[in-house]
Amino acid sequence: MLLISSLEHGGAERQVVELVRHLDRQRFAPFVCSLSRINPLAEFLPDPDRDLVVVEKRWKFDFTTIRRVAALMRQRHVRLVHAFLFDAEMVARLAAPRAGRPVVIASERNTDYRRPLLHEIGQRLTLGRFDLMIANSEAGKRFNIRTLGIEPRRIRVVHNGVDTQRFSPGPAEPLRRELGIAPDVPVVGMIAMFKRQKRHGDFFRMARRLLDTLGECRFVLAGEPLRDNQQGAADYHSEVRRLADELDVTRFCHFLGNRQDMPEVYRACDVVVLPSEREGTPNVLLEAMACGVPVVATDIADNAQIVPDGRGGWIVPLGDVATLSDRVATLLRDAALRRRFGQQARAWVCENYSVEQMVRKTAAIYQELLDRRPLQRGELS
Repeated sequence: MLLISSLEHGGAERQVVELVRHLDRQRFAPFVCSLSRINPLAEFLPDPDRDLVVVEKRWKFDFTTIRRVAALMRQRHVRLVHAFLFDAEMVARLAAPRAGRPVVIASERNTDYRRPLLHEIGQRLTLGRFDLMIANSEAGKRFNIRTLGIEPRRIRVVHNGVDTQRFSPGPAEPLRRELGIAPDVPVVGMIAMFKRQKRHGDFFRMARRLLDTLGECRFVLAGEPLRDNQQGAADYHSEVRRLADELDVTRFCHFLGNRQDMPEVYRACDVVVLPSEREGTPNVLLEAMACGVPVVATDIADNAQIVPDGRGGWIVPLGDVATLSDRVATLLRDAALRRRFGQQARAWVCENYSVEQMVRKTAAIYQELLDRRPLQRGELS
């Protein structure tokens, strides 16, 4: 069971879908249990009717979710549950003892953040309720060792993986035609949910600098705020849109919201930028590079490991809008450099960060933990 708060548009959610799509069905029978009825990414599952079960968490402190998920675990003979995001983490840790104690794997998808008090309490009270944590970055591993005192041997790192067949080079024209952008106009993209950690303000300040130095440019933004003003996302969205207006860049921007045709979005861009202040393994960087698009990202978390600096993109200091702008401008001015970076970026991702590698490493951890806990009498093999 891959237990997650929802299958909305997000990095953890996309990795869950990839695990279900690519795990070896001769060895595993994976399915997703979502705690929400809002699951737009379910359409990418091989068979949504088979691969998705909803056990809705009906209000914030709906403790019946624990009992209902435990019942589903027993019904499906779940031997291992891999949980993603806080609500699902707590449910998995508390439901497992009611369901015959399947293996419980926790997740860390971010790093260097301040946990809400309730999350801090929940994490500490249930530290003994999982077998292993999988972090998607070395920075995330260090963060949990430092803040929760988890023993290093209880945390493994598996970086995200990208489907290099779906995310691959292709024509830029389809989305550019839709948006009315001429083929020769430079396009810079930022693909990110509207959350404070993403620092859209730096992107708009960069946009102003590029317009002043290069003239005509267009800026494509994909992503929406979190629902129900979670983490103050709606407030943040309003703030950064006002900033874009103040900088007089809004008329050069295309706000796409959430899109299902993400490969086409990347292909329409000449450069993709991620100025965020904290991440785990950003899918955006891997997906853009897999599409042959160079990236410029801040030097946080594992970005310097993920992006081949000076070959497939550049890493810049956090908050340094001048350097960010200069690196992007260099790529926009030099088509040959852009092509070379794009080719090197794709080769790098295919070699090091394919979805097949992510799934293989994750499956090896699943098998190792299952082998440690042999079948009990009456359990299904």
